[in-house]
Amino acid sequence: MSDSSPQIPVGVPTAARVYDVMLGGKDNYAVDRAVAEASLAIMPELREIALHNRAILHRVVRHLAADEGVTQFLDLGSGLPTVRNTHEVAQETDPEARVVYVDIDPIVLAHGRAILADNPGTAVVTADIREPEDLLERPEIRALIDFDRPVCVILAGILHHLGDDEEPGRIVRVLRDAVPAGSFFFITNFTRLGDAPESVALEKQLLEQLGTGRVRTPAELAAFFDGLEILPPGLVPLPLWRPDEPVLDASTIAVRFMTGGVGRKP
Repeated sequence: MSDSSPQIPVGVPTAARVYDVMLGGKDNYAVDRAVAEASLAIMPELREIALHNRAILHRVVRHLAADEGVTQFLDLGSGLPTVRNTHEVAQETDPEARVVYVDIDPIVLAHGRAILADNPGTAVVTADIREPEDLLERPEIRALIDFDRPVCVILAGILHHLGDDEEPGRIVRVLRDAVPAGSFFFITNFTRLGDAPESVALEKQLLEQLGTGRVRTPAELAAFFDGLEILPPGLVPLPLWRPDEPVLDASTIAVRFMTGGVGRKP
Protein backbone atom coordinates (compact mmCIF):
# COMPACT_ATOMS: atom_id res chain seq x y z
CA MET A 1 0.00 0.00 0.00
CA SER A 2 1.45 3.33 -1.05
CA ASP A 3 1.89 6.13 1.47
CA SER A 4 1.65 8.71 -1.31
CA SER A 5 -2.14 9.10 -1.46
CA PRO A 6 -3.04 12.74 -0.79
CA GLN A 7 -6.52 11.77 0.38
CA ILE A 8 -5.45 9.59 3.28
CA PRO A 9 -3.61 11.14 6.27
CA VAL A 10 -0.80 8.65 6.70
CA GLY A 11 1.04 10.57 9.44
CA VAL A 12 -1.77 10.27 11.99
CA PRO A 13 -2.83 6.90 13.42
CA THR A 14 -6.47 5.85 13.22
CA ALA A 15 -8.45 3.36 15.28
CA ALA A 16 -9.49 1.44 12.14
CA ARG A 17 -5.91 0.89 11.02
CA VAL A 18 -4.60 0.05 14.51
CA TYR A 19 -7.37 -2.56 14.75
CA ASP A 20 -6.26 -3.84 11.35
CA VAL A 21 -2.75 -4.33 12.78
CA MET A 22 -4.17 -6.31 15.69
CA LEU A 23 -6.10 -8.56 13.30
CA GLY A 24 -2.97 -9.21 11.26
CA GLY A 25 -4.06 -7.07 8.32
CA LYS A 26 -1.85 -5.20 5.88
CA ASP A 27 -3.87 -2.02 5.33
CA ASN A 28 -1.99 0.11 7.87
CA TYR A 29 1.00 2.43 8.14
CA ALA A 30 4.08 2.71 10.33
CA VAL A 31 2.36 5.20 12.61
CA ASP A 32 -0.47 2.72 13.22
CA ARG A 33 1.95 -0.12 13.88
CA ALA A 34 3.79 2.04 16.41
CA VAL A 35 0.57 2.53 18.40
CA ALA A 36 -0.21 -1.18 18.20
CA GLU A 37 3.27 -2.17 19.37
CA ALA A 38 3.14 0.24 22.32
CA SER A 39 -0.29 -1.12 23.26
CA LEU A 40 0.88 -4.72 23.00
CA ALA A 41 3.84 -3.90 25.25
CA ILE A 42 1.34 -3.00 27.97
CA MET A 43 -1.23 -5.71 27.23
CA PRO A 44 0.13 -8.54 25.05
CA GLU A 45 -3.33 -10.10 24.94
CA LEU A 46 -4.68 -7.35 22.68
CA ARG A 47 -4.31 -9.40 19.50
CA GLU A 48 -6.39 -12.18 21.05
CA ILE A 49 -8.89 -9.61 22.33
CA ALA A 50 -9.28 -8.18 18.82
CA LEU A 51 -10.03 -11.67 17.53
CA HIS A 52 -12.62 -12.16 20.29
CA ASN A 53 -14.29 -8.91 19.21
CA ARG A 54 -14.40 -10.15 15.64
CA ALA A 55 -15.72 -13.56 16.65
CA ILE A 56 -18.61 -12.19 18.72
CA LEU A 57 -19.57 -9.98 15.77
CA HIS A 58 -19.96 -13.10 13.68
CA ARG A 59 -22.01 -14.87 16.36
CA VAL A 60 -24.30 -11.91 16.93
CA VAL A 61 -24.95 -11.27 13.24
CA ARG A 62 -25.56 -14.96 12.61
CA HIS A 63 -28.02 -15.16 15.52
CA LEU A 64 -29.94 -12.04 14.55
CA ALA A 65 -30.16 -13.00 10.90
CA ALA A 66 -31.03 -16.66 11.45
CA ASP A 67 -33.10 -16.57 14.65
CA GLU A 68 -34.51 -13.05 14.88
CA GLY A 69 -35.14 -12.42 11.19
CA VAL A 70 -33.07 -9.24 11.03
CA THR A 71 -32.33 -8.26 7.43
CA GLN A 72 -30.71 -4.83 7.94
CA PHE A 73 -27.40 -4.06 9.64
CA LEU A 74 -25.84 -0.66 10.24
CA ASP A 75 -22.20 -1.31 11.17
CA LEU A 76 -20.83 1.88 12.76
CA GLY A 77 -17.09 2.26 13.19
CA SER A 78 -16.79 -0.85 11.07
CA GLY A 79 -13.06 -0.63 10.43
CA LEU A 80 -11.27 -2.02 7.40
CA PRO A 81 -12.66 -4.98 5.47
CA THR A 82 -11.14 -8.21 6.72
CA VAL A 83 -11.94 -11.92 6.85
CA ARG A 84 -15.71 -12.62 7.13
CA ASN A 85 -17.28 -9.22 7.26
CA THR A 86 -20.77 -8.45 8.53
CA HIS A 87 -22.43 -8.76 5.11
CA GLU A 88 -20.84 -12.15 4.45
CA VAL A 89 -22.27 -13.58 7.67
CA ALA A 90 -25.71 -11.98 7.22
CA GLN A 91 -26.04 -12.90 3.56
CA GLU A 92 -25.16 -16.53 4.23
CA THR A 93 -28.53 -16.70 6.01
CA ASP A 94 -30.42 -14.25 3.84
CA PRO A 95 -28.88 -13.31 0.48
CA GLU A 96 -31.15 -10.23 0.46
CA ALA A 97 -29.79 -8.89 3.75
CA ARG A 98 -28.55 -5.31 3.57
CA VAL A 99 -25.47 -3.98 5.31
CA VAL A 100 -24.10 -0.44 5.49
CA TYR A 101 -20.59 0.07 6.82
CA VAL A 102 -19.75 3.46 8.33
CA ASP A 103 -16.31 4.68 9.37
CA ILE A 104 -14.58 8.04 9.69
CA ASP A 105 -11.33 6.75 8.15
CA PRO A 106 -11.33 7.41 4.36
CA ILE A 107 -9.19 4.33 3.72
CA VAL A 108 -12.19 2.22 4.76
CA LEU A 109 -14.22 3.76 1.95
CA ALA A 110 -11.45 3.21 -0.57
CA HIS A 111 -10.96 -0.46 0.27
CA GLY A 112 -14.61 -1.20 0.98
CA ARG A 113 -15.90 0.12 -2.32
CA ALA A 114 -13.43 -2.03 -4.23
CA ILE A 115 -14.42 -5.18 -2.34
CA LEU A 116 -18.18 -4.54 -2.40
CA ALA A 117 -18.51 -3.21 -5.95
CA ASP A 118 -20.47 -6.27 -7.09
CA ASN A 119 -22.70 -6.54 -4.00
CA PRO A 120 -25.78 -4.29 -4.36
CA GLY A 121 -26.92 -5.13 -0.82
CA THR A 122 -23.99 -3.33 0.78
CA ALA A 123 -22.56 0.17 0.97
CA VAL A 124 -19.63 1.91 2.62
CA VAL A 125 -20.05 5.45 3.94
CA THR A 126 -17.52 7.87 5.37
CA ALA A 127 -19.23 9.61 8.30
CA ASP A 128 -18.64 10.62 11.91
CA ILE A 129 -20.80 8.81 14.46
CA ARG A 130 -20.34 11.80 16.76
CA GLU A 131 -22.87 13.46 14.46
CA PRO A 132 -25.64 10.83 14.50
CA GLU A 133 -28.35 13.17 13.23
CA ASP A 134 -26.31 13.83 10.09
CA LEU A 135 -25.45 10.16 9.72
CA LEU A 136 -29.09 9.10 9.86
CA GLU A 137 -30.01 11.46 7.03
CA ARG A 138 -27.27 10.33 4.65
CA PRO A 139 -28.97 9.35 1.36
CA GLU A 140 -26.48 6.55 0.74
CA ILE A 141 -27.52 4.99 4.05
CA ARG A 142 -31.24 5.52 3.53
CA ALA A 143 -30.95 3.99 0.06
CA LEU A 144 -30.32 0.62 1.72
CA ILE A 145 -31.65 0.89 5.27
CA ASP A 146 -35.41 1.27 5.81
CA PHE A 147 -35.79 2.90 9.23
CA ASP A 148 -39.44 1.86 9.36
CA ARG A 149 -38.31 -1.75 9.69
CA PRO A 150 -36.13 -3.36 12.40
CA VAL A 151 -32.40 -2.83 12.03
CA CYS A 152 -29.38 -4.01 13.97
CA VAL A 153 -27.13 -1.12 14.95
CA ILE A 154 -23.58 -2.41 15.48
CA LEU A 155 -21.27 -0.45 17.78
CA ALA A 156 -18.53 -3.05 18.22
CA GLY A 157 -15.36 -1.60 19.66
CA ILE A 158 -16.16 1.98 18.66
CA LEU A 159 -17.65 3.70 21.72
CA HIS A 160 -14.40 3.26 23.63
CA HIS A 161 -12.85 5.55 21.04
CA LEU A 162 -15.18 8.33 22.19
CA GLY A 163 -14.42 10.35 25.31
CA ASP A 164 -17.10 11.18 27.82
CA ASP A 165 -17.11 14.77 26.53
CA GLU A 166 -18.21 13.41 23.13
CA GLU A 167 -21.37 12.06 24.75
CA PRO A 168 -21.43 8.47 23.55
CA GLY A 169 -24.57 7.89 25.61
CA ARG A 170 -26.38 10.63 23.71
CA ILE A 171 -25.24 9.11 20.41
CA VAL A 172 -26.73 5.75 21.36
CA ARG A 173 -29.98 7.44 22.46
CA VAL A 174 -30.30 9.30 19.14
CA LEU A 175 -29.78 6.05 17.25
CA ARG A 176 -32.15 4.18 19.55
CA ASP A 177 -34.89 6.75 19.02
CA ALA A 178 -34.41 6.61 15.23
CA VAL A 179 -35.04 2.88 14.82
CA PRO A 180 -38.37 1.09 15.28
CA ALA A 181 -39.40 -1.39 17.94
CA GLY A 182 -37.86 -4.79 17.33
CA SER A 183 -34.49 -3.30 16.42
CA PHE A 184 -31.28 -4.46 18.08
CA PHE A 185 -28.11 -2.83 19.39
CA PHE A 186 -24.84 -4.75 19.60
CA ILE A 187 -22.23 -2.92 21.70
CA THR A 188 -18.76 -3.86 22.96
CA ASN A 189 -16.30 -1.75 24.97
CA PHE A 190 -12.95 -1.97 26.74
CA THR A 191 -13.63 -2.85 30.38
CA ARG A 192 -11.81 -1.52 33.43
CA LEU A 193 -10.45 -4.43 35.47
CA GLY A 194 -9.84 -3.59 39.11
CA ASP A 195 -7.36 -6.44 39.48
CA ALA A 196 -5.44 -5.54 36.30
CA PRO A 197 -3.62 -2.19 36.48
CA GLU A 198 -2.59 -2.57 32.85
CA SER A 199 -6.16 -1.69 31.83
CA VAL A 200 -5.57 1.80 33.25
CA ALA A 201 -2.08 2.01 31.74
CA LEU A 202 -3.45 1.04 28.33
CA GLU A 203 -6.06 3.79 28.46
CA LYS A 204 -3.34 6.34 29.23
CA GLN A 205 -1.13 5.13 26.38
CA LEU A 206 -3.98 5.12 23.84
CA LEU A 207 -5.04 8.61 24.80
CA GLU A 208 -1.47 9.84 24.40
CA GLN A 209 -0.66 8.13 21.08
CA LEU A 210 -4.00 7.55 19.37
CA GLY A 211 -5.99 10.32 21.01
CA THR A 212 -8.81 7.93 21.88
CA GLY A 213 -9.32 4.94 24.18
CA ARG A 214 -11.77 5.09 27.07
CA VAL A 215 -11.75 2.02 29.30
CA ARG A 216 -15.17 1.91 31.00
CA THR A 217 -16.65 0.13 33.98
CA PRO A 218 -19.35 -2.52 33.54
CA ALA A 219 -21.88 -0.01 34.91
CA GLU A 220 -20.87 2.56 32.29
CA LEU A 221 -21.31 -0.04 29.56
CA ALA A 222 -24.71 -1.01 30.96
CA ALA A 223 -25.85 2.62 30.71
CA PHE A 224 -25.56 2.41 26.93
CA PHE A 225 -28.35 -0.20 27.02
CA ASP A 226 -30.86 2.02 28.84
CA GLY A 227 -34.29 1.52 27.34
CA LEU A 228 -33.34 -1.79 25.76
CA GLU A 229 -34.14 -5.37 26.72
CA ILE A 230 -30.82 -7.17 27.05
CA LEU A 231 -30.71 -10.62 25.46
CA PRO A 232 -29.35 -13.58 27.46
CA PRO A 233 -26.67 -14.13 28.65
CA GLY A 234 -26.52 -10.39 29.40
CA LEU A 235 -23.51 -8.09 29.28
CA VAL A 236 -20.58 -10.46 29.52
CA PRO A 237 -16.94 -10.87 28.47
CA LEU A 238 -17.01 -11.31 24.70
CA PRO A 239 -16.07 -15.02 24.49
CA LEU A 240 -18.92 -15.84 26.91
CA TRP A 241 -21.69 -14.49 24.66
CA ARG A 242 -23.25 -17.66 23.23
CA PRO A 243 -19.91 -19.31 22.45
CA ASP A 244 -19.65 -21.88 19.69
CA GLU A 245 -17.44 -24.00 21.94
CA PRO A 246 -16.71 -24.04 25.69
CA VAL A 247 -14.47 -21.32 27.14
CA LEU A 248 -12.02 -23.29 29.22
CA ASP A 249 -10.63 -20.37 31.26
CA ALA A 250 -12.78 -17.26 31.72
CA SER A 251 -10.40 -15.64 34.22
CA THR A 252 -7.79 -14.35 31.78
CA ILE A 253 -7.36 -10.72 30.72
CA ALA A 254 -7.80 -11.83 27.10
CA VAL A 255 -11.32 -13.03 27.94
CA ARG A 256 -12.34 -10.30 30.38
CA PHE A 257 -10.92 -7.05 28.97
CA MET A 258 -13.78 -6.43 26.54
CA THR A 259 -17.42 -6.76 27.52
CA GLY A 260 -20.49 -6.58 25.39
CA GLY A 261 -24.01 -7.66 24.66
CA VAL A 262 -27.13 -7.26 22.56
CA GLY A 263 -30.23 -5.27 23.43
CA ARG A 264 -33.68 -5.21 21.77
CA LYS A 265 -35.76 -2.06 21.51
CA PRO A 266 -39.18 -2.94 22.93
